[in-house]
Amino acid sequence: MPASYKKVVVRSVAALVVAASLAACGFQLRGSNGSYTMPFHSLFLTFPDTSPLGTELKRNLRAGDVAIADKPDQAEAQFVVLSENRGKSILSLNSLGRVREYLLTYTLTFAVRDSKGVELLPATEITLRRNMAFDETQVLAKESEEALLYRDMQADLVQQIMRRLAALRPAPAK
Repeated sequence: MPASYKKVVVRSVAALVVAASLAACGFQLRGSNGSYTMPFHSLFLTFPDTSPLGTELKRNLRAGDVAIADKPDQAEAQFVVLSENRGKSILSLNSLGRVREYLLTYTLTFAVRDSKGVELLPATEITLRRNMAFDETQVLAKESEEALLYRDMQADLVQQIMRRLAALRPAPAK
């Protein structure tokens, strides 16, 4: 047997042993199965009732066994939306001065407080950006693409919020 073949076999066996030991000990990346362990059991959200982002966040929280409270005093924590903005700006023009590419942005600024008003997470801003090529001969298709990109950013934003909420630690008791 050549020496290089022996090295490959030894490395393969070593990798197999490491993988098996990690699987046997229950190692798993946090949130890799789509669920998060939240530090609270109920949450009050200050999104408007018609907010698609608020609706999707509520759905994800409920799936993680977090109750959505109707009033702030009924919840262990409050998710306070400070601002939510969608933007569309011109990224590039063609030689005729017509739009060739847009930059879509979705920005959410929020804070999280406990039931006593203590900030668990100070004002935090999450900004997502997507580039969108534009063709004036396909306006309807590009409008649909824009809506799809905003929905994608919204889903990404919800997952980022869920990870940040799962990483919170309750304020120490005084």
